[in-house]
Amino acid sequence: MTTRRRDFLAAGAAAAGLLALPAYARAAIKAKTQPLSLLVLGGTGFLGPHFVEAARRRGHTLTLFNRGKTAPEKFAGAEFSDIEQLHGDRKTDMKALEGERRWDAVLDTSAYLPADVTRSAGLLAPRIGQYLLVSTISVYARNDLPADENSPLAQLADPNVSEVTGETYGGLKALCEAAAEREAPGRTTIVRPGLIVGPGDRTDRFTYWPARADRGGEILAPGSAEDPTQFIDVRDLAEFLLTTIERRRFGIYNADAAPGALTMGAVLDESRRAAGAKSSLTWVPADFLEAQKVSPWQDMPAWIPARGEYAGFGRTSVAKAQAAGLRHRPLRDTVRDTLAYWRQLPAERRAKPKAGIAPEREAEVLKAWHARTT
Repeated sequence: MTTRRRDFLAAGAAAAGLLALPAYARAAIKAKTQPLSLLVLGGTGFLGPHFVEAARRRGHTLTLFNRGKTAPEKFAGAEFSDIEQLHGDRKTDMKALEGERRWDAVLDTSAYLPADVTRSAGLLAPRIGQYLLVSTISVYARNDLPADENSPLAQLADPNVSEVTGETYGGLKALCEAAAEREAPGRTTIVRPGLIVGPGDRTDRFTYWPARADRGGEILAPGSAEDPTQFIDVRDLAEFLLTTIERRRFGIYNADAAPGALTMGAVLDESRRAAGAKSSLTWVPADFLEAQKVSPWQDMPAWIPARGEYAGFGRTSVAKAQAAGLRHRPLRDTVRDTLAYWRQLPAERRAKPKAGIAPEREAEVLKAWHARTT
C-alpha cells in the first residue's frame, strides 16, 4: 500500500470518528488552537477515561497520576504511548509529581477528603495554570428548594471527620472545594455534577433501567411518569470539563441535565425502546412504595419523590454552565449506549447488579399492588 493510500485511509478514519461525535463536540475540536499539557489525578475509572479520550481527540498532551490499581490495562499498549502514566498515592506518595514540571491544568477526579486536596493542590499550585476539581451537587445544604451555585453548602458537625458516608459525603466535598480554592486562589474551577451516567458506569445507578427493560415483562415504575429526574451523560461532562480548561473558565458550575428536561417516564420509555423486549410499565405511587419499604434511589434508581425535604429534586439550575458551554446529547443516545455497555459485560457481572430492586422483590411488590387495586 502506498504512503499516499495509507494517509488517505487514516484521514478517512479520523473523519469518520469525528462525525460520530455530537455536533458541539466536533465544533470544539475544530475551534481548538493550541495543545495544552494536562495532568489528570485518577484517569482510569469512569469519568477519567472519557475525559482522556476527549482530550486526545483535541490534541492535548496528557499525564495520568494514579495508584495503577483501577483498570491498569485501560491505557496500556503502544496505542496509548502518547499518554504519560505516573504512579503514586495522593495520600502517601506524590514523589512522581515533585520537581519543576509544569502543566497548563490539573483535573482532580478523585478527591473525597479535604486533606487530599490540600496535599495535591498545595504541591502543584506553583506549577499549574488551573486546578479543576470535580465535586458534586450533594454539597448543597438543602434539597427542599432548587439549588444554584450560590445556594448554602452542607456543613459538618466535625470538620475533621475522615470517613466518607452518605451523611458526610456532601460536607466533605464542600471542604474539598474550599481546600482547592485556598491552595490555588483565583485559578480554581469547581464543577458540581449530578448523577453521572452512561457507558462505563460501574455503579448501575442509572444502568438499572435499560438493563431492566432488557429483561422484559412487567416493570415496576416508581411514582408517576411526570416525576422529574436529573443526571448527566459522562461524555457530556467530560466535554464540559475540557471546555472549561480550554476557555480558562474559573469559578463554580453545576453540571447536570437542565431542570425539567427529564422525567422518569421519558427514561423508562427510552429504555424500553432501546431494549426492544416485550414489556409493560406499572406505575406505583410513592406512598405505596414507601409502605412496601421500596427505597427511592437505591431500589428505584434516579428517582426520589419531589416533595417535602426533596421538593427541589430534579430542579438544580445549570444555567451558568450552559452559558459556559455545557451541552447535552439526546436521552435516547445515553440510554442506547448504556445498554450496549451493559450487554457486553460478562454474564456473571450482569447477574449481580449493584443497584435496583431484586427481581423477586419486584414481583412481590407488583403482586401486592395488584391485590390492592383489584
